[in-house]
Amino acid sequence: MTDQTIGSDPALTLGQISLYRAIWRWHFFAGLLVIPFMLNLAITGSLYLFKDEISDTFFAYRYVVADGSTTLKPSEIIAAATAAVPGSIASSYKEARDGTHSAIVTVLSNAGSTLVFVNQHDGKVLDKVASDNEFNWVLKKIHSLDYFGTFTNRLVEIVGGFALMLVVTGIYLWWPRCRTGGVLSVRGTPSKRVFWRDTHAVTGAIAGIMIFFLAATGMPWSGYWGSKANAWLTANNLGYPAQLWDAVPSSSKSTHHVVEQPGWIVENAPVPDSNMDMAKMGHMQAQPIGLDAAVDVAKRAGIAPGFDMAIPSDDKGVYTASIYPDDLAKERTIHIDQYSGKPLVDISFGQYAVFGRWIEWGINVHQGQEWGLVNQLLMSATCLCVILMCVSAALMWWKRRPSGRMGVPPMPPKKSVYLGLWAIALIFGIAFPMTGIAIAVMILIDHIVLRLVPPLRRAFS
Repeated sequence: MTDQTIGSDPALTLGQISLYRAIWRWHFFAGLLVIPFMLNLAITGSLYLFKDEISDTFFAYRYVVADGSTTLKPSEIIAAATAAVPGSIASSYKEARDGTHSAIVTVLSNAGSTLVFVNQHDGKVLDKVASDNEFNWVLKKIHSLDYFGTFTNRLVEIVGGFALMLVVTGIYLWWPRCRTGGVLSVRGTPSKRVFWRDTHAVTGAIAGIMIFFLAATGMPWSGYWGSKANAWLTANNLGYPAQLWDAVPSSSKSTHHVVEQPGWIVENAPVPDSNMDMAKMGHMQAQPIGLDAAVDVAKRAGIAPGFDMAIPSDDKGVYTASIYPDDLAKERTIHIDQYSGKPLVDISFGQYAVFGRWIEWGINVHQGQEWGLVNQLLMSATCLCVILMCVSAALMWWKRRPSGRMGVPPMPPKKSVYLGLWAIALIFGIAFPMTGIAIAVMILIDHIVLRLVPPLRRAFS
């Protein structure tokens, strides 16, 4: 797959050669730009797939406990956690998923948000860690580059769009065209460029569908595209059933304001208010039911073990029980009135519209949660393929480039071929605006700056 091999085939027309060169050039630019980001996504993503195993192995001292015959009440666990952080108040309680794991309380103090790990059987505080220092939280934020700010998070969104484009253009460049070598076999040795070219092409051909899937299912988390897609689905009744909120007063908060890790479909769903007026009828002072009773309400409603319970922060707030487990059928969010104990909104995976269920399923598979170990191994194998493709692409380019130059694939002899590609890029840019802007910038640099500035023209030749 080089300019020499494509140009030496007498059966190819000038238009076919031009199209090949144009796609090769775009593939080169996009690939060179995203390699460091793709490596980050693949490495951190492969680790996050095994987040529970990592927690239970490397951080067992705070996650794993000996099973016991008694279990403390949630309020007793909260009391132990707040006592461990003087001057703090609890904002959420995470029930232990079974008898051999700790309960986790999030407390707020002048020092910020802290996770307190408590033995559910004897109330012993096992560990304290700032919420934004917890290993899996940091790993996830580095994965999305949200750890470094909004701008870098937008770069990941652009990279996701480029990854989709790289798979499509890569399959076009890989297509055999009467060749046998480098289609499903690797020629040469690691000292030869053809070895890395074939390794890159064959790996991409085998793993291309899964890489495309990972890129596509990662887009809902992106800052701009993800929020717009969520809003559009909700407005067109294709996400969560908005009519569930019609009969209850709603606050200005969304679910992601009170739940640490909400499901994607409901993250922007409004949080209802507790009904103080009903609680005060008959001139009686409104009395909250308390955390223990709220937990009992959630359990009687059938929520799966290991759920989170957000604690109301004011007299209008609600208790919000939520769980997003490996089994999507058990995904659930319940908002409970803090005075009456009545579930105001109870929404589960089965109530989402079909598009909402597809997206949640894609996200679940993306995170390696849908089929257990099989899913984890499949996604981690895809991540390893991404790493291999990044390394082979860099080595292939390094071995190909002329001394002192970038070695960019040559411009197509027939420039009109770009018209069709630009039309495709426009459609792609409308679907993914951030990536579309990046493509437009890339086109301007390639066709204006690199052509009109002689030193750059030579350096990038």
